[in-house]
Amino acid sequence: MTPFKTHSSHWGAFSGRVRDGVLEIRPHACDPHPSPLLGNLPASADSPMRIRRPAVRRGWLEHGPGAAAARGADEFIEVEWDEALALVAAELRRVYDTHGPQAVFGGSYGWASAGRFHHAQSQVHRFLNLLGGYVKSVNTYSSGAAMVIMPHVLGPYDHVERKSVTWDAIARSSQMVVAFGGMAIKNADVHGGGNSAHIVRDRIGSASARGCRFILVSPLRDDFPPEANGEWLSIIPGTDVALMLGIAHVLATEHLHDRAFLDRYTVGYLTFEAYLTGASDGVEKTPDWASALCGIDTETIRTLARDMARSRTLVTVSHSLQRADHGEQPVWMGIVLAAMLGQMGLDGGGYAYSLGALGNTGKHDLTVPLPTLDQFRNPVADFIPVARIADMLLQPGAPYAYNGQARRYPDIKLVYWAGGNPFHHHQDLNRLRAAFRRPETIIVHETAWTSSARHADIVLPATTTLERDDIGAASGDPLMIAMKQLIAPVGEARDDYAIFSGLARLLGTAEAFTENRSARDWLAVLYDTTRKALAASGQEAPDFETFWAGGELALPVKPDTGGPARAFRDDPHASLLATPSGKIEIFSQTIESFGYEDCQGHPRWYPPHAEAEGANPVPLHLVCNQPHQRLHSQLDYGAVSRATKIAGREALRIHPIDAAARGIQDGDVVRLFNARGSCLAAAVLSEALRPGVMQLATGAWFEPHDPTAEEATCIHGNPNILTRDIGTSQLAQGCTGQLTRVEIERFAGTPPPVRIFEPIRFAHRS
Repeated sequence: MTPFKTHSSHWGAFSGRVRDGVLEIRPHACDPHPSPLLGNLPASADSPMRIRRPAVRRGWLEHGPGAAAARGADEFIEVEWDEALALVAAELRRVYDTHGPQAVFGGSYGWASAGRFHHAQSQVHRFLNLLGGYVKSVNTYSSGAAMVIMPHVLGPYDHVERKSVTWDAIARSSQMVVAFGGMAIKNADVHGGGNSAHIVRDRIGSASARGCRFILVSPLRDDFPPEANGEWLSIIPGTDVALMLGIAHVLATEHLHDRAFLDRYTVGYLTFEAYLTGASDGVEKTPDWASALCGIDTETIRTLARDMARSRTLVTVSHSLQRADHGEQPVWMGIVLAAMLGQMGLDGGGYAYSLGALGNTGKHDLTVPLPTLDQFRNPVADFIPVARIADMLLQPGAPYAYNGQARRYPDIKLVYWAGGNPFHHHQDLNRLRAAFRRPETIIVHETAWTSSARHADIVLPATTTLERDDIGAASGDPLMIAMKQLIAPVGEARDDYAIFSGLARLLGTAEAFTENRSARDWLAVLYDTTRKALAASGQEAPDFETFWAGGELALPVKPDTGGPARAFRDDPHASLLATPSGKIEIFSQTIESFGYEDCQGHPRWYPPHAEAEGANPVPLHLVCNQPHQRLHSQLDYGAVSRATKIAGREALRIHPIDAAARGIQDGDVVRLFNARGSCLAAAVLSEALRPGVMQLATGAWFEPHDPTAEEATCIHGNPNILTRDIGTSQLAQGCTGQLTRVEIERFAGTPPPVRIFEPIRFAHRS
């Protein structure tokens, strides 16, 4: 009988084997709550969505490089690998020689594989750096605003964001967890690089059983796992800062705030307090003021503030809150609220950004480094915040502000994308479609016929993680996995390393790129980084072949010392924060000096941008959150993801009150629309959300009803056809895709069939 082989994914370690032509998946035996997303994996072995041969867009093949209105609607022609590589190499040589590396955008988003070597982002950037560099992107769609604001006010993002409050501390010490944006268990299922043990349910359950209160502040009731026994505060979307200010007002005016902590560990509190009390702007941020904005009654706000002050309280802020207008503000205001309570650095108290947003956040740090492929140095200084790609392509040379800098968008001629799908992550897809028509050439490595592949000029078929050997490892996860190849490459798919190695040979950089190593050689070299650290610390340090044969290796973790927050609390002089003052910056002179109207020197309330349809306001909020049935848009064609669709269309949750007012019944096909576009979805009536709020998860593959239309309708249910493509503020320019405003109506007539998962039809060469 065929044995199971170890492997790993972003949603969990597992073993797999092919039996009677079917890929079988078995979760890791030590994982207490395996992710259901493992059920999507078998589809990648035989789906008609897989790209099996290199393909070139007809218009590009026949007419050469240039801006192209036909991208996304043109036919593709399959070609041999030798021709495809020759075309790519010649085009790279032309653009680098004619326009320079500042005309090349190296796109990737890092979620293609849990493997440390076959990590598409590392591979494409290593390759392009050897050619002379490329324009890069910085930060992430998930956390773009937080990544910029936190270094100014609390310290480096990676140093603070994941290293101060553990799940074990919550289980043993927290008395109250106030989660702005919640802690949806679907998010904790996933972590970049792997998650061998899903512990969040158990730790939350243990804390709750001990008596810890979990307060969910969200328009969605199921943004907490059932184990929390959470108390739901049904807030109007986008108003968390107003609620936080109302709580802070109670703390200040009832003298429940910790002035000794504020004086010793923070700067700028009195300036902020003048804003809180209205002394600086004439508007007192009372619970009555907050209630009118956030929809939570005044007495609830007062009681919550008093309970927080008398308990060991942890304030958490989710990724989702900063993926919206002025997304820097809830992150910053959450820090201020925790500082006013004076509990930062106490076991199970204080502040945690994004706890529950990723599976390994809140676990213990590793004591050894993980294998990492050297990407070399990028000599090109130009970059963009990751969510500003459409601005860059549509407005070359235009000025923009970012984190105190005055910058200009580069003039991109060639986009090289590997390991990501911008038509999932980005907003206002009709605008993105227009932007993708502008470059002279778009080259994509893809495993499947996503919209990114369909909007490219040259498409190179890449293997999935199942089709190659690799090493799985992630920060916070104490298990390194030998990711053994489970299936043969589908069609003529090649791994990214093989593709770039072939291109490097044509471009004269093969020796520098490969260092004369095979992929298997590289695994041994990268593994040695961790092995040497283990040996130096006296830990078990097997050689590579022993590790590979065993299938996994336990990695040592650090004790729970409370992290940087505890060290700062214990000795603020010896453990200064990496902020300009060395303290928590409630008022930031640096940010104030930038002169931004949309992000000033301390956290404050900024109303969301108004939206209207003609003369009428758009009535309903739409929450565009992460899906529970897939990771982003990955494997949307998998069994788990497709099982949640209704007649092939993405499910939209709507409150019965809003549905009744529009004559919508359970299962109806509905049309959502606003000034940016429209999409179809299938209605699911639910009381698990606030009236006036609907929820449509991201990740349904974009399928335009008419791919030639300027303003296309997505008939599959991708909400990013509706979201706005604007930055959170001039400070961070982060993504604002979490929330938008829409109207909805029952679709009249026969809805167009969803065909995005049907095999693509190729043209023949003239």
